[in-house]
Parts: sequence; structure tokens; C-alpha cells
Amino acid sequence: MAAPERIASLSTAPAEWSPSSWQACPQAQQPAYADATELERALAQLSQLPPLVTSWEILSLKRLLAEAAAGERFLLQGGDCAESFDDCSSPLISNRLKVMLQMSLVLVHGLKLPVVRVGRFAGQYAKPRSADSETRDGVTLPSYRGDLVNAAAFTAEARRADPQRLIRGHARSAMTMNFVRALVDGGFADLHHPEYWDLGWVKHSPLQDEYRAMVESIGNSLRFMETLAGEPLGSFQRVDFYTSHEALVLHYEQALTRQVPRQAGWFNLSTHFPWIGMRTAAIDGAHVEYFRGIRNPIAVKIGPSVTPDQLRRLADVLDPEREPGRLTLIHRMGATRIGDALPPLLAAMKASGRTPLWVCDPMHGNTETVGNGVKTRRFENIRGELDSAFDVHAAAGTRLGGVHLELTGENVTECMGGARDLTETDLARAYKSQVDPRLNYEQSLELAMLIVRKRGALQASR
Repeated sequence: MAAPERIASLSTAPAEWSPSSWQACPQAQQPAYADATELERALAQLSQLPPLVTSWEILSLKRLLAEAAAGERFLLQGGDCAESFDDCSSPLISNRLKVMLQMSLVLVHGLKLPVVRVGRFAGQYAKPRSADSETRDGVTLPSYRGDLVNAAAFTAEARRADPQRLIRGHARSAMTMNFVRALVDGGFADLHHPEYWDLGWVKHSPLQDEYRAMVESIGNSLRFMETLAGEPLGSFQRVDFYTSHEALVLHYEQALTRQVPRQAGWFNLSTHFPWIGMRTAAIDGAHVEYFRGIRNPIAVKIGPSVTPDQLRRLADVLDPEREPGRLTLIHRMGATRIGDALPPLLAAMKASGRTPLWVCDPMHGNTETVGNGVKTRRFENIRGELDSAFDVHAAAGTRLGGVHLELTGENVTECMGGARDLTETDLARAYKSQVDPRLNYEQSLELAMLIVRKRGALQASR
């Protein structure tokens, strides 16, 4: 952590900030590029490419997140742990969109609140690693850091940090965003036709009856409202989707940080909603320095090792003006630690007069390695942390305003448990992730239903 003098200078002298000022700070989780000239050429090209999002979309999302912090909306943030270039295909993108739509339908119906839909896609191509290198059979190579940096194959050439991948990452993100926008604008998300979102499992899932009842109830309500209005309600024919990713590779983020006409300041135009991970949240570090100067809404992942004083100082650096919608705090404690670790952090923010958007990530604190060496997560622990999060916030007088999940629209078997009670043996059947285990579409929908039930139970007990 930085000295108090450093923190004060960051929060009170924004004029000293520039998109490249992070380069003078201690850096973590950055690729080691062997050829500086090759990197500069790639960054010069990237800085001239069109942005992926717009400033008005960013400011619109910031307003919605402020409303979520005030209890007027609920944030659903989900998607792949790490996108791959090979998975930039229409079936995978549309299936990911389908499961997000299905989950938001359940949440809107059960919570009686509008849902802010934010995907972990169109840029989630880099991942932090616990070690810089990996050794297999006596051979040591750089770790795989996501397709934005290098490739997963265990060869010297594949593991080389390649600056051209920054250009390819921008292209894949642009293609993903273009397809999502086309689907949404074309009526794919029309509430009149939720059958467009169906995935094959619905016909066989233990959850199908409950989900179908929700769809029918919403359809009946919509038809009733349109009968009263005497015309179709156009606002139900499309929804807004926003993008997010961990802004890890700072050279990439810097190249897409721009000033725009008729707006003050700088915007990260690679995504609507970037976040800082736990490994890169040092107050005097490069990521915090970069994030403090952009106008996007931003999030920070916080774990059980964060102290109340550290969190207060971090909030002062990243959100000195206490701007509504600016700061989201995503806690990821683990099912066994959230009860002890989260209350002091909630109390610290409450005592400081801050009302950030609090979001629960029940995935990352519950990762484990089973007997065959495969990383997995148990659905009961994911559910347990989310249940506890609602309880802890209720006891503290704060509000849990969203959930952050790693999920996919594919029929994978990466997390154990859920409606079909997947076991360790099932993991080998359809384990596809190169990095972290994800909820499949059935487990994702089940979790949305559990959120609704938990929120309802808490409200009934008041």
C-alpha cells in the first residue's frame, strides 16, 4: 500500500493524470514483451482503430448503476471466465445472450425490479496468473495469460507474448459487440417472444415447469397491458446490454482511452464497465493509477484479506467526488469466510458515508481442485456464499445490488452440483474451460431462481 502522502496527491491533483501515467507506478500482471519496437508499432495501430463503445453508453450505464445502488435496479453481470479467439462464433455468442436473457427474465419477474444486464464479453481476453511461469516435465515456459497475450498450447512460440494479439483482441471484441447489437436491435430480446431464447435443456430440465410458469405469467401481464394501451408496447421489444472486462493489460486499455467531443475528461472506450482484480488493486500500483483518471463506472474485486482501512483509502483514490454510479465493490470471500470478512468492510463504507453498489461474486472464493487435478466449484458453496451475502447485508443495513457470475450458454460440466447433481465423475464429460470453471446454462438459471427466493424470504421476514 502507498503512503498517505501518495494517496492524497492522487485524489486531489487529477490534472497530473494521463492515460500513460500508470507506467511510472509499480506494475503487476503485465505481459513481458521481448521486442519493445514491435509493441510500440502494435499500440500505434491500435490507438487509431475505432472505439468499441461510446461515451454516452458509458454515462447511461453509470446512471443505471447509481439506481442499482439506491435499490431501484439489480445488476446481473455474467459471462466467460476468459474468452477465447476461437470461440468468437455466432452460436456461442447467441447462447451466452440467451442465458443472460433467461436469467434477467427470472430476476425481473421475481424481484419486481428492472435488471441491468452486463456481459463479461467483448474484451475478457486476459487473465491474471498466480505465477509468471509454468513447468511441465522439466520444461519451464511463461504462463498462459489469455488470448490477448499468448496462446494456451505448451510451446515456446505459443507462450510468447505477442503484441499483434492486442490487435486481434480488438477485432474479436468488435465482432462480438456488432453481433450482440444486431441481435438486440433486431428484436432477439423481445419480451413478446421469449421462445427465441430457448436452449435445448428446457425440454428436459427439472426446472422447466417453474421457468415456463414465469414466462407464461409475464406473457399474460404484457398482453393485458397492451390491451389497456390499445397498441403494442415497443419498449418491451429490446433491452440494453453493456460490456465489461477486467482491465488487466494496461497497454491495451491505454491505447483505447480517448477524449471525445463535448465531454470533459477521458473515457476507456474498450468497454463500458472495466474492473480491477484483487491481484492488481494496490493503492500505489499501476492499475489504480490508470483507473482513477477514466470517467467510466468502475468496479473493484475485494477479498477476505482486504482491511477496512485499505478499502476506505482505495475508495478515496478511485472515487474522490463520491459520484453516484462511479464505484462498484464486488466482494468474493468464499462461503466459509464471508460471514466474518464482509461485515467490517460494510461497516467501514457505511461509516464513511459512502453508498457504493455492492455486488456478490460467489464464484472465485469457492474454487477448489479435486482428486484428478481439475479445478471446479461446488454449486452448494456458490449458493451458500450468495445466501450469506444477502443475510450479511440485511444485518448491516446495506443493500446487495447485484451478482457477478462466470457462466456459459454451453452444456458444460465444470461446476459440481445443481439441479442435476453433477459429480466429480461428470466433470470429464464436458469440461471445456482453459482457465476457471463456469456455471452451465441450467445452473445459471437455477441460481437466478434462488436469488429471487432468497430476496423474497428476506422481505417476508421484515
